[in-house]
Amino acid sequence: MDKAAIARATEHFGKLLEVQMKRMERVKAAPDWIDYSKVKPLKIGILAGDGIGVYIAAESKRVLEFLLKDEVKAGTVIIKNIEGLTIENRAAHKKAIPDDVLAEIKEYQITLKGPTTTPRKGDPWPNIESCNVALRKELDLFANVRPIRIPKQGIDWIFFRENTEDLYALGPYGIDVDADISIDFKLITGPGSDRICRLAFEHAKKNNRKKVTCVTKANVVKTTDGRFLENFYRIAKDYPGIEVDDWYIDIMTAKLVDEKRRRDFQVMVLPNLYGDILTDEAAEFQGGVGTAGSANIGKQFAMFEAIHGSAPRMVTEGRAQYADPCSMIRAAAMLLGHVGYPEKSRKLEMALDITGQYEKKLAITGRNTGATGKAFTDYIMEWIVSPKLQAAWEGYVKG
Repeated sequence: MDKAAIARATEHFGKLLEVQMKRMERVKAAPDWIDYSKVKPLKIGILAGDGIGVYIAAESKRVLEFLLKDEVKAGTVIIKNIEGLTIENRAAHKKAIPDDVLAEIKEYQITLKGPTTTPRKGDPWPNIESCNVALRKELDLFANVRPIRIPKQGIDWIFFRENTEDLYALGPYGIDVDADISIDFKLITGPGSDRICRLAFEHAKKNNRKKVTCVTKANVVKTTDGRFLENFYRIAKDYPGIEVDDWYIDIMTAKLVDEKRRRDFQVMVLPNLYGDILTDEAAEFQGGVGTAGSANIGKQFAMFEAIHGSAPRMVTEGRAQYADPCSMIRAAAMLLGHVGYPEKSRKLEMALDITGQYEKKLAITGRNTGATGKAFTDYIMEWIVSPKLQAAWEGYVKG
């Protein structure tokens, strides 16, 4: 037995615990929710990221500027690019978010973010943390919210994925204890579980949804997942009019493809890793991860983003202009709803549904066999202002 290795691992774990205990103090002392109606001007930062992010961010910004042109002209909304989240710049600084970039991001209440490359073991880049994970922790964006709607199939799901804990939070800080043993750490806290579960129930209550489902693997991962599930049922007692149940992640992935059961689900709340897996599966029903956006919500900041990767191969092969911008544009629709423009959000979502799943006049293939991202964005914008928008969307819903 290598007692020195055990001592090193114990010291390493102790330092991680110190960091998390300090984080808990900050979480408990966090200010209340920001009221965006009182923020003048509202500053929206565009984080292009890298890879195809540069291309789809440009199209998403164009849609936002189109829908908010009156507000931008009046000076009540400012939309600006924030540079510096490329993998090259992050690698040069050996940081998930360079200090100067993070300082600029914190000047904005709202950001719209493209995909960023996360190095994995064996890549030529330094072993830096995921930019997404780092932003969620730095801005305390504790809720990842992903809606999936296919009305003609009776699917109307919304996922509340805890964003700042679980395996992702401590993923870069595992340890090779010795030549044989490697350990990573899974983190679940009471305050973290409480606030994501409460947000899911509040959404259900405000939107007349009748059921909230918790997804864990608490039968095997008894301590951490057990805490999450226990807190879920404790929070549920504050919402007696809402039905609750829980499923294990393995069978839940099967039930989403079960045509007899999948329409039963409405609001789902999950720890970080399970939420990542399940929402990517769910996005396939809607047309793939390229069609799905997500919101990262905190009390003081919010970040909206595409849910897919940066696809560097498309760039090296000269195909980036054919990348699908719809995931990031759908995130822009969620952004608009979050900051107080529900009608603009609704129109954009309807236009996305019509162009992607109903009319299909143009198709994105990722190659020159399909439309460019710019052409497809023009197509979406044509529908936003079309007098036929509502009728066409109703036709889509009826199938």
